[in-house]
Amino acid sequence: MKYDYLVIGGGIVGVSTAWQLQQRFPEKKIVLLEKESAFSQHQTGHNSGVVHAGVYYAPGSLKAKFCKAGVAATLAFCRENDIPFQQCGKLLVATTPLEVERMQALYSRCHDNGIDVELLDAAQLKAEEPNVVGLGAILVNDTAIVDYRLVTARMAARFEALGGHIRLSHEVTALEETPEYVRATAKHNGQTVTFDGEFLVACSGLMADRTTRMLGIDTNFQIIPFRGEYYQLPEQYNDVVKHLIYPIPDPDLPFLGVHLTRMINGTITVGPNAVQGWKREGYGRINFSLRDVADMVCFGGFWRVLKKHFRTGLVETKNSLWKPGYLRLVQKYCPQISVADLQPYPAGIRAQAVMSNGDLVHDFLFADSPRSLHVCNAPSPAATSAIPIGDYICEQVLSRQSSSGQ
Repeated sequence: MKYDYLVIGGGIVGVSTAWQLQQRFPEKKIVLLEKESAFSQHQTGHNSGVVHAGVYYAPGSLKAKFCKAGVAATLAFCRENDIPFQQCGKLLVATTPLEVERMQALYSRCHDNGIDVELLDAAQLKAEEPNVVGLGAILVNDTAIVDYRLVTARMAARFEALGGHIRLSHEVTALEETPEYVRATAKHNGQTVTFDGEFLVACSGLMADRTTRMLGIDTNFQIIPFRGEYYQLPEQYNDVVKHLIYPIPDPDLPFLGVHLTRMINGTITVGPNAVQGWKREGYGRINFSLRDVADMVCFGGFWRVLKKHFRTGLVETKNSLWKPGYLRLVQKYCPQISVADLQPYPAGIRAQAVMSNGDLVHDFLFADSPRSLHVCNAPSPAATSAIPIGDYICEQVLSRQSSSGQ
């Protein structure tokens, strides 16, 4: 099967990229390959559903740039496609003097990133959210909530309507690149299918490092899975808060901390934490993959990141196993919630790229070959930023093809 472009990955970044490539080149033949039987089965479908405003990200970083553009683009897409969303806003709540210092730094960063925020004292916080306690907060008005599975499905429909081809249940097992083409070999219903294209874009998420290795691309990172566990609050808590309630994050960690999130269906979730995962696609309570664990323990960066964050990892693991410890992370700003209120909810897995020296990759990371471009790290807010990320990838593809004379 011959195509102009091959796109791997049925998460929101892959679908957005395929859709935007087809918009730019309506005459081109483009195929999207996804190993699952439906879209958004991994990171896109296992997150908090938040449309982030870009509070946390270093000025000038791709995350900051993509997020600011992504808020407007995502909400515009929702309006154009009759996708429900709520612009409920977010409160980042400081509960200790150290968090107040960090809050002031975050407030300055918001202004550096051009984000409209308000700084609240304890009395103003109580007036906004009577059930929340804290020494102060940052109010971020632009933050919204949406169902990213629905957003992705609408993008896929738009892609198909433009003439794009979608192949679900096609797991790419091998890649081959020659001076003339790139070939993807996939498994489908027990059979082997091959797809030839002039250029490949891989948005493989949890499998990003394995996709680059299929083409022999020299990289010094590996995907380390971190499990994010959520709970859902009982129905009587659906109105406990009006905004999304976030703690002030530790600037040394890439995770935002356990928060209260209003979901688009009206419920409230608590989470996520961040515990070491032992299976890249392990969404159950007990998960272990021999291959995934072998890849990690043979990678020097895994041991280095473990050493750097050993104490934090122990605390996260303890709180994962001991619900009262998890609860305390919530009670510091919403004390009326009890252990009995933490009801089961599906977990998510974060595909965290880790460098061989043990550094966590905080921004977007790409790798390439003459006929391929790989999204190796697409951290939060990748869902928010999927449209500008897709546009950026399209520009990169065109630039690479132009420079190589393809």
